[in-house]
Amino acid sequence: MEIIVQKFGGTSVSTKERRKMVIEKVKETLELGAKPVVVVSAMGRKGDPYATDSLLSMLDSEFKSNNKLATDMLMCCGEIISTVVMSNELLEEGLEAVPLTGGQAGILTDDNYSSANPIDINTKNIVEILKSNKIPVVAGFQGIDRNGFFTTLGRGGSDTTAAILGSALKAKEVQIFTDVDGLMTADPRIVNDAELIDKISYAEIFELADQGAKVIHPRAVEAAMRGNIPLVIRNTMSSCKGTIIDNVGDLESNNIIVGITHQDGRIQVSISLTENEDNKEKYKVVLDILGKNNISLDLINIFPKEKVFTISEEDLEVFKAIMDEYHIKYNIISDLSKIAMVGSKMRGTPGVMANVVSALDMEGIEVLQSADSHMTIWCLVETSKVKQAIKSLHKAFL
Repeated sequence: MEIIVQKFGGTSVSTKERRKMVIEKVKETLELGAKPVVVVSAMGRKGDPYATDSLLSMLDSEFKSNNKLATDMLMCCGEIISTVVMSNELLEEGLEAVPLTGGQAGILTDDNYSSANPIDINTKNIVEILKSNKIPVVAGFQGIDRNGFFTTLGRGGSDTTAAILGSALKAKEVQIFTDVDGLMTADPRIVNDAELIDKISYAEIFELADQGAKVIHPRAVEAAMRGNIPLVIRNTMSSCKGTIIDNVGDLESNNIIVGITHQDGRIQVSISLTENEDNKEKYKVVLDILGKNNISLDLINIFPKEKVFTISEEDLEVFKAIMDEYHIKYNIISDLSKIAMVGSKMRGTPGVMANVVSALDMEGIEVLQSADSHMTIWCLVETSKVKQAIKSLHKAFL
């Protein structure tokens, strides 16, 4: 039995007209002789009646903070409504479907409410439905814990649902339908001539998603990698072939870089030994202190007499309080962005960083900090110049 998991996001199921497009994608799978397993998100986005954010607006912040079990139960409602509405409209087209909650689909999680981790998948119900020539329509973003309570999987949870079901069912592929044609070489709102990426490897897409590209969540990529199931990002509203994500990526491409993304809201911190000469012991363990206080550090450079790293703007006030508590002097530069250039073919290719610096220097853009791995180069620049920087790098490499 050949299975294809098809996940449809909130915009794809938001209106009856768009749900008809969803049904056409399901019919395409049936025409190929494969069995579709449909995963749906809540209908629409904030402001729409059944969107998750709309449901959450019915609760006050104190309740949401102190009663995550109940909050998860409410958050699951939007997806459950989508499964029943979608099943109804499939039946109108002569396709019998069975709506399932995440728990009924066999997704067992831990009890980390609002950001639960799947710990076991029992596909018995889904397989029985498929054998009876019906279509399982699964509520994304959710599961149940060992006590039977609803849990949610955190941001991008419907993508994760599709990927873990695809792995458990040994599906031919997992199709992630959204409102864009696929993954682009850069944000098309910044780079007008950004192009569709035809193929990309798990490792490359994971790096791009982790660094800010919002087409698919890193947890979904991890789940697909574990099962070695290809992911395909497609547009519900078009016939575009989309982006294929698999173990090897595009072996025929000559591009060293496959994509560029960025993260705003970064702050560069520098702590010098000279300024903390009278507080050496605390200076030595400052990174440990920050780690124990859950301050995430990035672009870390350690020099004999200075430590330089970046933090998120969201952590700035907590960071300042910690530094004051331990009497550690520091300097910061705000309003920065981190650009990430990703491509597995940069491994072993000399001169890539030199070309990056040259491209930015020609635009008068200063690199405040940089780092690299075997497939990613990061550059820290002023946020006011990040769009110009991305355009320059895209022109130079893509």
